[in-house]
Amino acid sequence: MRLALVAIAALLLALPAIGEQDAEVRVDFSNPGLYPSSWTLVLHPDGTGHFHAEAGTRPPNYPDSILPGKIDREVHLSREFTDHIFKTVHDSRILQNKCESHLKVAFQGTKKISYSGPDAQGGCEFNYSTNKEIQELGDSLLAVGATLIEGARLELLYQHDPLGLDKAIEYVVEATGDGRLQQICTIRGILERLEDDPKVLDRVRKQAKMLLARSGS
Repeated sequence: MRLALVAIAALLLALPAIGEQDAEVRVDFSNPGLYPSSWTLVLHPDGTGHFHAEAGTRPPNYPDSILPGKIDREVHLSREFTDHIFKTVHDSRILQNKCESHLKVAFQGTKKISYSGPDAQGGCEFNYSTNKEIQELGDSLLAVGATLIEGARLELLYQHDPLGLDKAIEYVVEATGDGRLQQICTIRGILERLEDDPKVLDRVRKQAKMLLARSGS
């Protein structure tokens, strides 16, 4: 009897965690002026998730360099960053579909943020929001997407154009510093390979090491 009660108590304690993992934030981004032109990030409360990008057609006059096309991979964001995302989605007006400012501003790409879970469901789509929390959330999520795309680009350069890594990783360092790229922990794998490979340029290895330190590795 006692064992049965212990088992029931353990199950009851586990229920909130199970319910939490049923929750999901999904971000769909599209901008035909970029390459890849669209991507989706699905994120769970523990920071795990999945990233999928479709290349589309490379826009005219787009930089002629090695760029990733389709990207399909599991990701893991920091718990602090993930907690902030879920909290903002709940506390802002995203669940009430009140994001878009309808102002005449430059097109920044269509961002659709949605939430589904045992406690609520909802979402909204916008180009630009006058709600500071929502706009900053959109910017942060775009920075995560950009980081994953740059990580895929580093992998391609590592395989096919090692000399191109020098300029590419210099951009990653610069963009990480000013916030255009965020959650460098999501591309830790390629950075570790660059740091450990003696055939890679020494300055590239040093910059990879610095980025790993920033990621908290």
